[in-house]
Amino acid sequence: MKKFYCSLFGHEFKITKHVTRHVKEFKCINCNKQFTTDQSGNITELTPNLREINALLEDIHCKRLLKRQKQHPELLVFRH
Repeated sequence: MKKFYCSLFGHEFKITKHVTRHVKEFKCINCNKQFTTDQSGNITELTPNLREINALLEDIHCKRLLKRQKQHPELLVFRH
């Protein structure tokens, strides 16, 4: 029934993870499908390949933030 609702009215997204400032992972609150933003900024279904890419992006992003924080400790870095 919930899949029917999504096919009729569309998915209702909830953000589950902030990978970077521009890449996020979402979950439909009705059918529990998982989605992410692709390289164009469009929302697409989360595949195992995209999940791996998001994990690598998150690692690179966190390392970059830590490096920037060590170079400039006066700057505060906020994480979503």
